[in-house]
Amino acid sequence: MNHTASRALTTPAALADAGLLAADDVPGLTAVAARYAIGVTPALVELSLMHPAVARQFVPSDAELLVRPGERADPIGDEAYAPVKGIVHRYPDRLLLMPTLSCAVYCRFCFRRETVGDAGVLSPAEMDAALAYIAATPEVWEVILTGGDPLTLSARRLGNILAALDAIPHVKVIRIHTRVPVAAPERIDAALIATLSALSKPVYMSIHCNHAAELTAAMRAACARLADAGIPLLAQSVLLHGVNDNVEALEALFRGLVEARVRPYYLHQLDLAPGTGHFRVPVEEGQRLAAALRGRLSGIALPTYILDIPGGAGKVPIGAAFLSPEGDGSFLVRDPHGDIHSYPPTEIS
Repeated sequence: MNHTASRALTTPAALADAGLLAADDVPGLTAVAARYAIGVTPALVELSLMHPAVARQFVPSDAELLVRPGERADPIGDEAYAPVKGIVHRYPDRLLLMPTLSCAVYCRFCFRRETVGDAGVLSPAEMDAALAYIAATPEVWEVILTGGDPLTLSARRLGNILAALDAIPHVKVIRIHTRVPVAAPERIDAALIATLSALSKPVYMSIHCNHAAELTAAMRAACARLADAGIPLLAQSVLLHGVNDNVEALEALFRGLVEARVRPYYLHQLDLAPGTGHFRVPVEEGQRLAAALRGRLSGIALPTYILDIPGGAGKVPIGAAFLSPEGDGSFLVRDPHGDIHSYPPTEIS
């Protein structure tokens, strides 16, 4: 087990000992723990004790055993687009490389909750096959390392993977998706920075962050180390009931990310993973929130509200529509305050 995850609390009893669960709740969570991985790092234990919105994301609940209509084990259709183990190739010009299914922390709403856990890493033969697939597929312009969390790998192992990708001529961009700057910011150390800086191709890092309380001094310092090394930082967030489903929480999150030199990229509608219904916000409410944010936030702090279509059809923006056509070729435009304006027909001269 990696050094980050080894310090995590991984059982309901351990969470109760830390004060995150009542002792009476432990027996009822045995079935949850048997089905879905649990892991809360020391940084997030401390934060969860102070902020219920953070605790809700990581502390298990018996609500996870309630599977609602429409929920599915593979909500975005990874399996149908997996030509070899460790690869998901849904879009022609980019693919996912998943070197590990382990995470530093296990979110209770994870869309891969049926597969992630302390499952180790791809074997050398499996990694060779995954890299061979990428090398033999010239349309792949971008490789996205995800999982699991690739930053739970040692700097040496991660460096070997990145060096192999760096050597493939048609791969031009490498992206890393991670929760580590939030969950274990000490992992963003000199060894990791050196590993990322050694590549000839641009490396982008997309950080998963859902609440402004996660932007601790340690997290912001980790982001500063990455940004100072020239690594562009993005953020992906998930709209979650009881965590960030109000304008004030989202505004504070996105402003805080930009202040930490992290560009908010996507705000996800929660995927239809089993046992996550207690986190799901209705799409209509998400659209209302997205519309309200547009009138309050700078463009650099405003992510795209996005839906990953169940079954693998891809991501589409689902924010509120501000423009509606009229029969004469003109448009009605709704501004962020809800007022309606007319826009004339556009003619090509």
